[in-house]
Amino acid sequence: MQILQQVLFVALAGFATWLFAKNIGIIRSNILLGKEEDLSDNPSLRWKNLLLLAFGQKKMFRNPLVALMHFVIYAGFIIINIEVLEIVLDGILGTHRLFLPYLGSFYTFLINFFEILAVGVLSVCIIFLVRRNIIKLKRFISKDLDGWPRSDANYILVTEIILMTLFLTMNSADRALQLQGAEHYHETGNFIFSGIIAPMFSNFSASALMGLERTCWWLHIIGIFAFLNYLPYSKHLHILLAFPNAYYARLETVGKMDNMESVQNEVKYMMQPELPPPSDGGTPMKFGAKDVFDLSWKSLLDAYSCTECGRCSAACPANQTGKLLSPRKIMMDTRDRLEAVGKNIKDNGEFKDDGKNLFSHITTEELRACTTCNACVQECPVSISPLEIILELRRSLIMEDSNAPQEWNVMFGNIENNFAPWKFSPDDRDKWVEEVS
Repeated sequence: MQILQQVLFVALAGFATWLFAKNIGIIRSNILLGKEEDLSDNPSLRWKNLLLLAFGQKKMFRNPLVALMHFVIYAGFIIINIEVLEIVLDGILGTHRLFLPYLGSFYTFLINFFEILAVGVLSVCIIFLVRRNIIKLKRFISKDLDGWPRSDANYILVTEIILMTLFLTMNSADRALQLQGAEHYHETGNFIFSGIIAPMFSNFSASALMGLERTCWWLHIIGIFAFLNYLPYSKHLHILLAFPNAYYARLETVGKMDNMESVQNEVKYMMQPELPPPSDGGTPMKFGAKDVFDLSWKSLLDAYSCTECGRCSAACPANQTGKLLSPRKIMMDTRDRLEAVGKNIKDNGEFKDDGKNLFSHITTEELRACTTCNACVQECPVSISPLEIILELRRSLIMEDSNAPQEWNVMFGNIENNFAPWKFSPDDRDKWVEEVS
């Protein structure tokens, strides 16, 4: 019977690992559909960003109370995985509490620490459910989240509550079996929370307690494997992608735009005719982005890393004054389009034109509402830049499709003809300077 359980466990663990690796491989392939961008400079600063933004959650602590609650969930996820490691090894080797003989009294300390974290995670998840579904904070009831995104957030919180409850129940049953002197259930010392619950099981028979403990053990690890393979379909993929996204964050000064060198050279030549004329060799085949292939791979990584927390939209002045723009929606729409393109390639072996692009998801009105103030970039806790995507799409609209409001076209014409946004020739401007000097 023990051998059969080990075989079943190894098969389950192997399948879950294979499926997760397969789905992560698909996501990686989708991200690499983007254009190349070298973000390997200044590795020391990049490691610093990773430690402060991803591990330390630096930006979250602008709101200390919420940050502390989020950190409890985050720490629980990271640290309780040590307990998961023991469960996995027990399942493979057919042992029970494998680390106990090697860690002694420190093992009891560890499990107590895990239980404190588990209760903390359970409590915070309940609070977050209340914030989303009863208090209904503004950024959580936005129409951006209608349908699957809103359900996804709730599913994750409920799943974490169930997993923590199973963990505590498993420990309580285990402790009750220790108190009854059951075989294979070695003395660990009292656990801080399950030690309180265990006496409630004193009237249970040893077989009933073993059944409860084993059921919770199996459901706990099956739930973890299921959660692992749910991540690639969920916004909670940021649990993993926040780390590379923080490392590969763009290091330029916030607000600095990535000018197209070929266009910049044309403008320089227009302003300074004495310069040698620019060659046509560097002229790009297209300007800006119409579809995900035209975006940088970093922008596509941003789309997958989005937590859908809405801090970007809450800080966006256009969004807060009733404009259609929502930076969160920009990221979600980009991810949706990327997923559709990836599926298209998987089904056809190569991309087959489906008559759609990013403008099938994102409207011109949304793009024009952006003031390029960088509030969304500043507020994002995982270093996402919705602005980068907005600028590329606007560049395509204007330079590829000549699609701009009349007021903008007047300004463009003035710049082209008069070298300034105003409808005054250079000679008139020089005359004005002479008159006021």
